[in-house]
Amino acid sequence: MRAVVQRVSRAHVDVADERVGEVRPGKPGLMVLLAAGDGDDANDVSYLAKKIAGLRIFEDDEGRMNLSVTEIGGSILVVSQFTLYGDCRKGRRPSFVHAMEPVGAEALVDEFVAQLRAIGVHVETGRFRTHMQVNLVNDGPVTLLLDSNKAF
Repeated sequence: MRAVVQRVSRAHVDVADERVGEVRPGKPGLMVLLAAGDGDDANDVSYLAKKIAGLRIFEDDEGRMNLSVTEIGGSILVVSQFTLYGDCRKGRRPSFVHAMEPVGAEALVDEFVAQLRAIGVHVETGRFRTHMQVNLVNDGPVTLLLDSNKAF
């Protein structure tokens, strides 16, 4: 699985004219763009959920990145984005052949969200397989790329 993790001061996602998810207003949090690839399974989900919940990327009282989203009581907005598996090495049109098929990918994204919630993180989401408008303010900026297949 692949994730783009951004530390945000605010973020929300809309479908049509409806707000379907957001980072809790007034509190910093994380925006996570998440994609499942061929061969990903429960181990990938578990690895990323624990890793992201525990990332120490929020500032402590001394201004050092030393606190996790769980420690600051922040929330996470998760938006599924299969285009993270876009392969642009050949030609000019991305190939998505390594992205997991939608039914399996949705199940893994749902499990990722469930595991974050089990850890105690407030999580909201986009809406799978819809056209979404994502709005965020990247705080720092802090942006990290995670790939569970490069972790084992």
